[in-house]
This record gives sequence, structure tokens and C-alpha cells, in this order.
Amino acid sequence: MTTMNRALRVSACAAVAALLTACGTPQKPLYQWSGYQTSVYQYFKTNGTAPGDQITQLEAQLIKNKAANEATPPGLHGHLALLYAKVGNDDAARAHLEAERALFPESAGYVDFLLKKPAEKTAATTAAVAPAPAVAASGV
Repeated sequence: MTTMNRALRVSACAAVAALLTACGTPQKPLYQWSGYQTSVYQYFKTNGTAPGDQITQLEAQLIKNKAANEATPPGLHGHLALLYAKVGNDDAARAHLEAERALFPESAGYVDFLLKKPAEKTAATTAAVAPAPAVAASGV
């Protein structure tokens, strides 16, 4: 074997070793999904029963993500808003929708639409309940 062939083989082996080392180092995921996907699946599988249990699971995941300095996945705050609205906690639902919009600005249009719906409903309810103003007889 010539010196040139030996040098090429050593170089090729070193390149393959470097490539395998680079591929062997896993990258940290962009978002920490842990129980979120399972929770959404369970929500739809059970037709939305037991929202309180899911709220507890997802709130625990948010605490865990924050403690580990891991990013919350898109939709988690939105799903929590849905769950809180389902149990009648409108303040928490609004807070989670606003958190979703802050973390993921691309969701702003949809979140604003959702936030506007309760305001419209409240205004319509107030108008329906308020007494009609007295109308003066015009004699026409």
C-alpha cells in the first residue's frame, strides 16, 4: 500500500468519524410537548369530558416548562383557554388567549376574533335586558 492510499484511507475514516459524531449529538427540541398532545387527544376522544383534569395536567406542564426553561408549544394556552371557558372561568380563558397571542403573534387574528365574541355577546345581552327608551307620541 502506498503512502498516498494510506493517507486517503485515514482521511476518509476521520471524515466518517467526524460525521457520525456530529449526527450523534441530538438537538434540543424547539418546544416541550410532553403531555400536551396526549391531553388534546383525550379531550377529543372523550368529547370534552373532565376538563378539570386536563386543566390540572396542562397547568402542571406549564410550570414544568417554565422551571426547565423550555418553550411552551403553540396552542397549549389556546387549549387551556377553551377548557377554562368550558368550566366557566372566563378570566382565566381570556388570560390564556392573551398569552397565546403574546407567544405566537401569528395567532393574533384568530385570538382577537375569539376575544371579541364574548364582548359582542355581553353587549347583545345587555341591550336585550335594558329597558327600551320611552317613545314620545308624535301624533302622526
